[in-house]
Amino acid sequence: MGDEFYVGYEPQAPGGLARFVRARVALLLGAAAAVALAVTLSQAPFSRAVFEYGTTRPFAGWVEVDPYPTLVVPRPGSNSSSRYLLTVFGKYGAEGAVQGFEGEYVRLEGTLIHRDGATMVEVADGSVEAADPGPRPGPSFPAEGGEVVTLEGEVVDSKCFLGVMKPGNLKPHRACATRCISGGVPPVFLVRDARGHATYYLLTSADGGAVGRQLVDRALVAEPLRVTGRVRAVGDQLVLSADPDAFERLDGAR
Repeated sequence: MGDEFYVGYEPQAPGGLARFVRARVALLLGAAAAVALAVTLSQAPFSRAVFEYGTTRPFAGWVEVDPYPTLVVPRPGSNSSSRYLLTVFGKYGAEGAVQGFEGEYVRLEGTLIHRDGATMVEVADGSVEAADPGPRPGPSFPAEGGEVVTLEGEVVDSKCFLGVMKPGNLKPHRACATRCISGGVPPVFLVRDARGHATYYLLTSADGGAVGRQLVDRALVAEPLRVTGRVRAVGDQLVLSADPDAFERLDGAR
């Protein structure tokens, strides 16, 4: 009869029972915190991709349209240049924004999207205008040359992967990437080495043309692929030129 007994309407539980409940609650809270910490630490870190949403900057450079709209920006004090892929608001490429400016020096306003040295600019609507020419850039985009290589990776859309969405790759992102590439956003071939280090290749057809529609029509976006093609450096961009008909799915299907 000496056991403690608690009735719910009593203002206070007996001392022994109260201590028991407090100890068990503390234990459960500690276990929950430990589980939460373990889950947090097990997650992959966020990528270093950046989208400067809401921040507009001025840019100036030479416009290239083929294979994808690009702003070629001369680097001060050198003969080299930086190449910024161009896009516009939404899931679209920048063909309309730079129409009529091919080969011209322009000024524009835009928002930076960048990741690991690869850069894109989301062009502000109506901001592109001709300007007094700056220093001439290096050679324009070449259609030939390069080393033949075989790479394994995944087709992603450059806009989302470089910073607009996280993550911007793998099957959960397939529908979005397909829409972006369909709208003209330049496709990129993402390759990771054994340590997980990523290298990005701007994808073109074997003859150096735009290839987005072919990739979408063949359902090659966000799929594990093996691609054989020519790789070359164009300024600060790596370019992979290959025939989409020859892309191999890593499960063996074509």
